[in-house]
Amino acid sequence: MKGGATRSQPHPFTTIKPFPSPPAPLLHVCPQRLWGSGEHPQPSGPLLSPPKETLFRQEAGGGVTYRIPALLHVPPATFLAFAEKRSSARDEDAEYLVLRRGLRRGQEVEWGPVEELSGLVLPGRRTMNPCPVFEASSGVVFLFCICVERRVTERHQILAGRSAARLCCSTSRDRGRSWSALRDLTDEAIGADLPHWATFAVGPGHGVQLASGRLAVPAYAYYVHWRLCGVPLPCWTRPHSFIFYSDDSGRSWSKGSLLRGMETGECQVAEIGCGDQGTVLYCSARTSCRCRAVALSTDRGLRFGLPARCPALCEPLQGCQGSVVSFEAPDGAENTQHWLLYSHPTDRWHRRDLGIYVNTAPPDEAGWRHPWVLQEGPCGYSDLAACPKGVFGCLFECGATSACEEIAFCLFALSTDGGADAPCHGDGPVLEVLSPRDGNDGETSKEVFMGMTPQEEKRGLVDFN
Repeated sequence: MKGGATRSQPHPFTTIKPFPSPPAPLLHVCPQRLWGSGEHPQPSGPLLSPPKETLFRQEAGGGVTYRIPALLHVPPATFLAFAEKRSSARDEDAEYLVLRRGLRRGQEVEWGPVEELSGLVLPGRRTMNPCPVFEASSGVVFLFCICVERRVTERHQILAGRSAARLCCSTSRDRGRSWSALRDLTDEAIGADLPHWATFAVGPGHGVQLASGRLAVPAYAYYVHWRLCGVPLPCWTRPHSFIFYSDDSGRSWSKGSLLRGMETGECQVAEIGCGDQGTVLYCSARTSCRCRAVALSTDRGLRFGLPARCPALCEPLQGCQGSVVSFEAPDGAENTQHWLLYSHPTDRWHRRDLGIYVNTAPPDEAGWRHPWVLQEGPCGYSDLAACPKGVFGCLFECGATSACEEIAFCLFALSTDGGADAPCHGDGPVLEVLSPRDGNDGETSKEVFMGMTPQEEKRGLVDFN
């Protein structure tokens, strides 16, 4: 890491295909910079919002609210979009998880109805923090979550020094159509360390399967560092990121060591190749120091090095969750096997203007480019999913006056060629928003199903009827 490095890379430029049909000429819009000022700068060109689809919407008057998005891509063409259903926007009013299943056909994702996973609960507890991960060899989706005693807040757990959360998991062998009963993994995965944790949570967002086959589920715990006469001292109870992992395709689960050093909370991990250093696990964690923290592990998450501040990725005053994914670097990329994509609010003061950042030289901080703003206005938590051929999905909280108003989905692509007619020139990557009505580009419906068995293809065609 180069903590003091400056961002000297040229700006990427955004190629946006407008949503309306018939097709319109490509427009190239310079991204907005949101650095070092509490003001919200106006875009240099006309406002052009990318096409997005609202998957979960808050009831009028602030009633039933959906929060904490988690997105999983299940090859070849399925998306699973999870969220918490709450009776209000407050954490303690969470009830259970909800799901929408999507099938990608070319540039379009067809979404099924909202499915309430009300069976995935423990008695007297609320289900929170969806964190799905896909095991490729068996085709099983693992849905991790926490089940917390009703009406017990995180703050109360920290003050009391006693966790009210349980680590739970459900599985699906049919791409999210049905789910097993919750399995309580608390004693197996945490065991004797639980009395030292005031509380804990997974994700939120997706987990990953590493090249070795290991399943990694990001998590964080509030560790009680000091007690006085047996009474926990909240000022010495601090969050630390880590992972839960499995090396036997999800049959058993263990935990890695907590990150030492600075406080690190909600996190996500991504595997990257670092040349002579081999493969490392990259952890991006929320902190209270106005920027993200980054830590690296050379043993697939058993232990991470000391986290370092990453000033290139700012945090708003109250902090916010962020999402990170790795993907194969394009042909011609030097000294790296993978690039990183990161989503997070770009405003330094408030949760607004959701940005997409690209790092073309991970884990070096200097590789982060200035963000492209995916969604203007209030925003919150988000989750990314990487698909083949440089296509990505993003599930994110947003709204006109509050980020709790809806959870929306957007599909976009990454290109290293901005086009000969781009008015601004640079060698940075280009983000291209895919219009759902532009079905002639990219995969066709036939191509989507090429990797499916006949049974899967038939299932997919009738999946949402």
